[in-house]
Amino acid sequence: MSVQEYLDKHALSRKIEDAVNAAVRAKTPDPVLFISNHMKKSVPSMITKVKARQILDSRGIPTVEVDLYTNKGMFRASAPSGASSGMYEAIELRDGDKGTYLGNGVSRAVRNVNEKISEALIGMDPTLQSQIDQAMIDLDRTEKKGELGANAILAVSMAACKAGAAEKEVPLYKHIAVLSGDTNLSLPIPAFTLLSGGKYAGNFLPVKQIMILPIGARQFEEALQMGSETYHHLKAVISKKYGTDGCSVGEDGGFAPSITSIREGLDLVKEAIGRTGYSEKLKIAIDVDATEFCIGTKYDLDFKSPNKSGQNFKSGEDMINIYKELCADYPIVSIEDPFDKEDWEHAKHFSNLGICQVVGDDLLMSNTKRIERAVQESACNALLLKVNQIGTVTEAIEIVKLAKDAHWGVVISQRSGETEDAFIADLCVGLAVSQIKAGAPCRGERLAKYNQLLRIEEDLGDQAVYVGDDWRLS
Repeated sequence: MSVQEYLDKHALSRKIEDAVNAAVRAKTPDPVLFISNHMKKSVPSMITKVKARQILDSRGIPTVEVDLYTNKGMFRASAPSGASSGMYEAIELRDGDKGTYLGNGVSRAVRNVNEKISEALIGMDPTLQSQIDQAMIDLDRTEKKGELGANAILAVSMAACKAGAAEKEVPLYKHIAVLSGDTNLSLPIPAFTLLSGGKYAGNFLPVKQIMILPIGARQFEEALQMGSETYHHLKAVISKKYGTDGCSVGEDGGFAPSITSIREGLDLVKEAIGRTGYSEKLKIAIDVDATEFCIGTKYDLDFKSPNKSGQNFKSGEDMINIYKELCADYPIVSIEDPFDKEDWEHAKHFSNLGICQVVGDDLLMSNTKRIERAVQESACNALLLKVNQIGTVTEAIEIVKLAKDAHWGVVISQRSGETEDAFIADLCVGLAVSQIKAGAPCRGERLAKYNQLLRIEEDLGDQAVYVGDDWRLS
């Protein structure tokens, strides 16, 4: 489009005249600045450029970062990445060249943004999120975004969402709320990782994470204080019992002392909670990640031990009894992935006991069909949403609606490979979900999310609502 064609299309001559007249009426001391701002508001925004690059996530592994430009400015987003991917989730595109980043490079995904997605989106209105996301889905033409890469598509989708908020001159979380069709806003319960295990830490703790939920806090700022203080009390407990070597941390900041059982870890957390004075306000959550140690139909709780006795294999019924005993002995209110991703029968049985919140992660993989099945069969009562498993902001919004319609809780989650992008903090508030799982209250890429929630709470002022006692339902 030529300059003259652009001027004619947007009737800029008339708009310039209107801006000058408005500046005269306003008696502004800086007419040039006034006219400039007036023109920016009068010209409809559009995407003018999309540029991607390869950056490193919190594990030092490549991921995709995107700069999306409109006539309002530049908006940046980066895609998180998990340690593993399932067969039911969107595909993260990697180069596979073992000579570069051990095969983990994302230059193909970057090229797809710069050469294909950019061309398709230039000229689009950044406020039309669903149309932008659909354009990328149509361009990809695969069920799981394997052609362009979910990492490429998601980074662009998130950047476009930020641009749309800027165009509307509202905070990102409010823009997301409007996109979802529900303008109720709330601050989520933070699930702080205190202990890391499973394949994410070098100890023998079989479960992936032991977390705390500050349910008794009355605002997010107080919840963050509780999490931080408990974390540091736990550090002191661990240092005394295991030495300073026990204070090393896993990928999301949880401590990883040399413990061998779930109860040993829970006892440490319980002691730390007791030191805080918040015993009545803090509850415990466990991410079991049972798929990692399921062999056939049995669960190997010694899967990390070099000297396996072969005597710690548990059946699904055994695991249910273990969970029942743990919930009776400790203030556990939430268990994530208590069984293998295909062990629907035991998941249904345990969920129907109503002992605690049962969160589906590997069971669901943010996949619509699996969520629908889980709702129908009552296999869990909460969704763990990882935005990179679905691939666009629009689809994430739709999946949260699906979970809420089933009266489930919703947990929006970090990945092991995070960046300093705090997008999921705004997403939690905009979608008014009950919980956010962003890791320990340490490490910059984790605190970026928690600190953004502090800013949002401050921005909302008297309108800020912390989920608190209503955490079980979104």
